[in-house]
Amino acid sequence: MGETLWAQVAQDLTAGIASGRFPVGSLLPTELDLCAHYGTSRHTVRTAIRQLQEQGLVTRNKKAGTRVEASVPTSGYRQALASLEDLIQFGEAHIREVQATGAVTADADLAAELGCATGTRWFRISSLRLDGRPGSAPIGWTDVYIDPAYADLGEIVRASPDRLVITLIEQRHGQRCAEIRQDMEAVVLPASHAAALAAQPGTPALRVVRHYLDQAGKVIEISSTLHPAGRFAVSQRMHRMVNVPAAEPDTEAGAHPASRRTS
Repeated sequence: MGETLWAQVAQDLTAGIASGRFPVGSLLPTELDLCAHYGTSRHTVRTAIRQLQEQGLVTRNKKAGTRVEASVPTSGYRQALASLEDLIQFGEAHIREVQATGAVTADADLAAELGCATGTRWFRISSLRLDGRPGSAPIGWTDVYIDPAYADLGEIVRASPDRLVITLIEQRHGQRCAEIRQDMEAVVLPASHAAALAAQPGTPALRVVRHYLDQAGKVIEISSTLHPAGRFAVSQRMHRMVNVPAAEPDTEAGAHPASRRTS
């Protein structure tokens, strides 16, 4: 392959998806099969698949494989995030570049953003999320807030750019994340982050706030990420439950539901 190997592989896989060789809803061959087919390394194949992810063509799951989600590329990065494992996959696919770490105390604005009490003390890790391609704009800016007792993670996070902070907390401090609560909000990009994200201040952005909870419902970590418009989208699939009886009409004494009176 004359040009960049991963680009050649990505181009061929994209053509296969567009032609229906890999239909929407199907799984791509495994990484090992693709390595053998193209005669390339696993790193090359992963970089090519990452390119397809960023175009919204596929999503990846360690257990399920790489699923074709669309036949036509879309802008920005699209990922199916339905579990902690999906978030770990996202962390492995995108490099974290730590910008700053330090202790902070939540003022009224930050408390409202995080859903915590004013005056709560945190250790904050601020990072850019990058896709690894030379010259590409950052996917987002993430501020991670953890208990000050975990401040030792500051340097460890710098040394582990492909590991989620929650994973490091679990491994180093014996915590166990049982639930993630995720909230999304359309916002305007603040001037304080615009330059780092290579975007214009005041333009549309997506803020994603995630609360990581243990089995008792205690917050282990809170992350707040800003994504400039067009750089990140979340895909979800919803299925109707099967074998659920149809709802019975809500009537009394033969009356139509709309005619019922309440006291």
